[in-house]
Amino acid sequence: MDKLDKHGNKLVKLFTSTMLISTFTFGGGYVIVPLMKKKFVDELRWLQEDETLDYIAIAQSSPGAVAVNASILLGYRIAGVPGALVAILGTILPPMVILSVISYFYLSFQANPVVNAVLGAMRAGVAAVIINVVVRMGWGIVRQRKIVPVVVMLAVFAAVYFFKVSIILIILLCAALGVATALIESAREKKDGPSSDDDMRKI
Repeated sequence: MDKLDKHGNKLVKLFTSTMLISTFTFGGGYVIVPLMKKKFVDELRWLQEDETLDYIAIAQSSPGAVAVNASILLGYRIAGVPGALVAILGTILPPMVILSVISYFYLSFQANPVVNAVLGAMRAGVAAVIINVVVRMGWGIVRQRKIVPVVVMLAVFAAVYFFKVSIILIILLCAALGVATALIESAREKKDGPSSDDDMRKI
């Protein structure tokens, strides 16, 4: 009974957390990254920072909205299928309500200077949050002290910003590169055998 209550409390906490995050995710899915990190990594300690960033990368690479995809992955990781369903509900509910209200009154306030000023200020804030996300994720790659990820990050930036290469092509190429790297490392481990560190751990 206590286990069921604990699981139910976790689902309730997951729903309220995703709903609160979704309510303040203005300006695109990437804004959700620092909010999710603060809630699920720093406060609740349900996830690790690297794990969260991996889920965000998967969510960005998958079809659909980044925020919804990330919520599905995080919810499933935290509480299985019920967690994924609860996270989806908490994520889509605020936008549905807000957009319904805005669409109903849009013609009335579309030329309102106060509304335009509020939206302008929100865009500036969103830009700052996205820059913070870029710096945080980029620094996470640099901290690995591996040359290939850093070169890939810089090459992708140049390809998108300067040469306008399709994001779809970049995602496919990066996925292929990741698979190739994993296969090479796996083959190398099989050839070299367990390292001395692994042997020491077994001892």
